[in-house]
Amino acid sequence: MLMSRAAGVLLHPTSLPGPHGIGDLGSEAYRFVDFLAAGRQQLWQVLPLGPVGYGNSPYAARSAFAGNPPLISLARLADDGLLSPAELDSIPVAQTGPVDYAAVETTKLAALRRAFEGLARAPEALRAEFAEFREANRGWLRDYGLYAALLEVHRGAPWVEWEPDLARRRPEAVAEAEARLAGEIEFHSFVQFEFFRQWTALRGYAHERGIRIVGDLPIFVAHDSADVWSRPEQFRLKPDGRPIVVAGVPPDYFSKTGQLWGNPIYNWRAMAETGYAWWIDRVRGALAQVDVLRLDHFRGFQAYWEVPATEETAVNGRWVQGPGEKMLGALRGALGELPFIAEDLGVITPPVEALRLRLGLPGMKVLQFAFGIGPRNPYLPHNYERNCVVYTGTHDNDTTAGWFASAGEGTRHAARLYLASDGRDIAWDLIRLALASVADWAIVPLQDLLSLGSEARMNTPGRLGENWSWRYEPGQLTQAVADRLAELTEVYGRAPAREEEEEGHEAEVEVAPE
Repeated sequence: MLMSRAAGVLLHPTSLPGPHGIGDLGSEAYRFVDFLAAGRQQLWQVLPLGPVGYGNSPYAARSAFAGNPPLISLARLADDGLLSPAELDSIPVAQTGPVDYAAVETTKLAALRRAFEGLARAPEALRAEFAEFREANRGWLRDYGLYAALLEVHRGAPWVEWEPDLARRRPEAVAEAEARLAGEIEFHSFVQFEFFRQWTALRGYAHERGIRIVGDLPIFVAHDSADVWSRPEQFRLKPDGRPIVVAGVPPDYFSKTGQLWGNPIYNWRAMAETGYAWWIDRVRGALAQVDVLRLDHFRGFQAYWEVPATEETAVNGRWVQGPGEKMLGALRGALGELPFIAEDLGVITPPVEALRLRLGLPGMKVLQFAFGIGPRNPYLPHNYERNCVVYTGTHDNDTTAGWFASAGEGTRHAARLYLASDGRDIAWDLIRLALASVADWAIVPLQDLLSLGSEARMNTPGRLGENWSWRYEPGQLTQAVADRLAELTEVYGRAPAREEEEEGHEAEVEVAPE
C-alpha cells in the first residue's frame, strides 16, 4: 500500500499561522505545501478534519462526515465576492499565538453568516455548484444540517437534553423542525460546501506538487454528534439516549488511571446486520478528502476497552471483542484495497498484531518510545520491518526536545549511546534516525523540525483546557529548515525522483582510481 521510501510532516491545519485566530485553508496553507515541496517531502499528515466539540478535540467531532467551519479561509470567501473588503477588514485579527476557540467560533460564525447572505449576489455558477454539493452529499448533510441548527437553538446543549420528541427523533418533531429551521439548515449546508470547496482546492495544489495527504480516522465518534443523534440504534445507549458504556484505554504510558474518552460504544451486532453500511459510507467519505487514512486506535477493532458510563476513570473497564476482520473485510469488499495505516501503539497483543498482518497494513513506530528498555525494544530501528511508518513523536507526545529534557537519565543515556550524539540537537538526531531507518515512510511533527520545546506540545492526553491550540509563527518556516530537511531526505533515499531521474538518466558518479 505504501509508496516506498517517502517522508512527510505532521501538522494540523489549525496550527498554521494567519489571520482570524486559527490556522485555515488560505494562503498560509499553500505556503506550507510549498515548504513541504522545498523540503523534498511527499506526505502531509493532518488530524481529523471534523467540527470540534467538547474540549476542542478533533477526536471528538460533532460529525464523522462534516468539515470544521473555523478552518474556512475568510480571505478566500472575499476573493469569491462573498465578503466585501470592508467586511473582511472589520474582522478582528490574531495573526499569532495559540487558538482561542471560543473567540474564533464567535468571530468566524458571524463572518460566515455574512458570506451566506452574499451568496444571493454570487455568480450563477457558484450557486449551481452549491446545489450540486447538496445533492451529492444529501445522505449525511440533511442530518448534520438539522443537528447543527438545533444545537444553536438549544445554545449548545447536548442532544440528550433537547425536548424528548426531538432527542428521540420522532418523525413529526423532525419534520416540524426541518420546516421551521429551513434557513438555518441551508446556512450550515453552505458552510460545509465552502469547507469542502476550499479543502479540495488545497489538496489539488498539494497533488500538483507531488504531495499526498495522510488523514486520520478516529475509531469512535462523539456522543454529542449528528451521527449518534441520527442513528441511535447503531450505538449502545439507554432509552433516554445516554451511553450505557463508553470507550477509553486502561492505565498506560500516558496516564496511571487510563484515558476515559467518553465516546459511546457501537452496537456492533446492529451494524453487522446492515453490512456495516455506516462504516462503508464513513470511510468512502474520508477517502474523498485524503489519500491515506491512519486508523486511530486500530487495536479497538480486535478488542476495545469498555467502561461503564458511571465511572470517573478508565480503571474499572474490561476488554471486549471487536468486529475485527468481518468489518474490515466488508470495507475492503465495498471499497477495494484500503489505504490504511494501523495506529498500533499502546497495549498490543498477538491477536491485534495477527489482524494487522492478515490485512497487510503498516503499523507505527515512535522513536520516543525506543530508549531505555534494551536492544529488543520494537521501537528501535534495528528491529523494524519495512512495512511501517516511523515517527519521532505523534500529536499525543511531547515534542522531542521536551521529551528529552524531561526524560530520566537512563533514557537519555540510552538515546545518546544509540545515536552517537551528545543530545544537544536531539530533535534532528531523531529526525535523521527516522529518515535513515528501513521504514517505508518517515513522518516528523513540524515542532521537531523547528526544535521546539514543550511549549509547542499539541496534546497532553487526559488534560483539558490548553490542548489543540498551538500555532507556529509566520517566520519559522525558513529556507534553512527546508534545505536541511531536503538534504537528509535525499541522503536517505526518501525524496521524489527529479526530472532527469524520471527520464531514465542517472547522475554521474566519480569513482576513485584503484
